[in-house]
Amino acid sequence: MSVFAHLPILPILIPLITAAALIPIDDRNRDLKGVVSVVSSAIVFLVSLSLMYAAADQPEGRPLVYLLGNWAAPYGIVLVVDRLSALMLVLSSLVALGAQTFSIARWHRQGFHYHSLFQFMALGVNGAFLTGDLFNLFVFFEIMLGASYGLLLHGSGPMRVKKGLHYIAINLAASSLFLLGVSLIYGATGTLNMADLALRIGQLNVENRMLMEAGAALLGMAFLVKAAMWPLGFWLAGAYAAASPPSAAFFAILTKVGAYILLRLSMLLFGAAAGPSAGFGLNVLLYGGLITILFGLIGVLASQALGRLAAYCIITSSGTLLAAIGIADKAVIAGALLYLVTSTLAAAALFLLIELMERARDAGADVLAVTMEAYGDDDQVETEVGVAVPRTMALLGLCFVITTMLLAGLPPFSGFLAKVSILHGLFGSGPPGAALSFHGLDGAQWTYVVLLILSGLSTLIAMNRVGIRTFWTSIEGTVPRVYLIEIAPIMLLLGACLVLTLGAGSALSYLDATASALVNPQSYIEPVLSAPRVPSPGEP
Repeated sequence: MSVFAHLPILPILIPLITAAALIPIDDRNRDLKGVVSVVSSAIVFLVSLSLMYAAADQPEGRPLVYLLGNWAAPYGIVLVVDRLSALMLVLSSLVALGAQTFSIARWHRQGFHYHSLFQFMALGVNGAFLTGDLFNLFVFFEIMLGASYGLLLHGSGPMRVKKGLHYIAINLAASSLFLLGVSLIYGATGTLNMADLALRIGQLNVENRMLMEAGAALLGMAFLVKAAMWPLGFWLAGAYAAASPPSAAFFAILTKVGAYILLRLSMLLFGAAAGPSAGFGLNVLLYGGLITILFGLIGVLASQALGRLAAYCIITSSGTLLAAIGIADKAVIAGALLYLVTSTLAAAALFLLIELMERARDAGADVLAVTMEAYGDDDQVETEVGVAVPRTMALLGLCFVITTMLLAGLPPFSGFLAKVSILHGLFGSGPPGAALSFHGLDGAQWTYVVLLILSGLSTLIAMNRVGIRTFWTSIEGTVPRVYLIEIAPIMLLLGACLVLTLGAGSALSYLDATASALVNPQSYIEPVLSAPRVPSPGEP
């Protein structure tokens, strides 16, 4: 067996070894720990890219299957790398690399074992994307959540403690629902391997089907909490706004973990082969996603604090993804995957950018600016004309403009291309080459179209309001001190979005193939269940 055949285990193994190795190092050597952690994240990113290229080369969307302990499925633990999981690995490792690099400037000094917690969270996230069975999904889910508790509380302060306790309580409840759901599914089907489940669901009798669907509903509830669907996502805005900027940037991937699992299980377990259970829960995702978009765009418009604004942008993006999953159309899912990548990168960049922007602002500047607007105190004659914009503010302003365009879905960037792809999937769902149809949509789908446009408009209005107050009419007029190690991660994340824009053709081709494999569960089931063991040295 070649060394390259072991690549699927490395996104789990590398963070695990790094996290354990960093614990005994004295916290006075934080710079050393930071360098080791960043190098580890960079290696995971390169491994993830290799896995994505390997998955893209597989014929007919077949995944790469790694048998842990050399036990065949469904009895052994399997890791499965297909186009979707590889894409999510690249996305999570890129966000982790940017957030960790940013934290070295100052935030990793605000508490103990920051980098170990970060690596443990990366371990949980990567494992959730790779695992092929529900039990180990629960294990990785708990590792991810346990590390996120420490990262949310990192930096202390009463607000972080308050929001952190709320976050812990909500997620412990979600974990309980997860465990109950897994237990019911196992009791009804006798297996937790996802590929094996997909085969057995269509063969269940009435009693076991009801038990399985009850378990699936509890399982879905747990992931809807993590995906922040309204009203289950009430905790997100406060928690993400209170977290330290690099932690909040990495948290941008957590709602996508929930969306990923809902997409994976919906397409795999409840496709056409599921019999009476086909399409189970899709209406909940569709209508819940629509309400979540509405809730998010209202929150975006109402937010004065930058952190809460960014958090509501994540809620809006989560609702967009959930509604797309509920529609369950291949073309819509392909566009939604591009939107997932773009919105995650842009939201992570925004959380990091907020830290730098707020250095030039006094506490309560937003409230003071609103008061000045209300009472007309901003109508002052400017005595200086033609004052040059400092280079630091110009660079921050440019990054803010690009982030705004990405989140609002303005051309020519990938956020616009993603929304156009979703709309094209809705209107062009007929045979290839057919004209776009504006009459085949039902009320929910038309509502999705309207909310997709309004969410972009609300984001544009809110971000413009913040940008004007920060860069054009700043009350303080001070220039923040920004280090290269802080601005570089933001440019890395935004640069990835620009690469997506320039390579939109290749990206959409990859995502179309990903969506095609998702709606064809057999391309996943057969390779997992038939993956051969590696012969022992004495075995024929």
